[in-house]
Amino acid sequence: MLQYLSVGYILKPQGIKGEIKVEPLTDYIERFDELDTLYIKEGDQCQPVNVIARRYRGNHVFLRLEGYKDINQVEELRGEYLWIPREEARELPEDTFFIADIVGCAVYTQEGQDLGRVDSVIHTGSNDVYITKGSMGEILIPGLKKVVLDVDIQSRKITVAAQELEGLLPNAD
Repeated sequence: MLQYLSVGYILKPQGIKGEIKVEPLTDYIERFDELDTLYIKEGDQCQPVNVIARRYRGNHVFLRLEGYKDINQVEELRGEYLWIPREEARELPEDTFFIADIVGCAVYTQEGQDLGRVDSVIHTGSNDVYITKGSMGEILIPGLKKVVLDVDIQSRKITVAAQELEGLLPNAD
């Protein structure tokens, strides 16, 4: 499992005084009120940076980070992710998982057919959709309880109900 989890994506500088516009990667945007230290990856290492100010507008959070005082400094952060240590993550409700733990899992039908690995996750209004890529090509799997029968994060394996994927599998009639 990943040691750090991403909580935000830096979109762009906001103004000229070192503020950044962040797209939260959490269902609870006010989570940023609880975070005094975030981490920015530099190579293989995550470097801590203190949050000195935060504000919200719409679905975005605007942050001022210690050591970043002007637009030129924060411009270098554009496109970076903001991370927290896994142990600081909020506890998830039962039968929910961090996307970082889902991506890369092998997906099999309950009959044992290999559908590939989860490449990414799309958030829709009602449920997530797992984009799975493998020898059968790309398969979109709705993250519904009747479809996703078991998620074993430790084994990195997801079991799905093939009958619920009728019409979604390339070999289906």
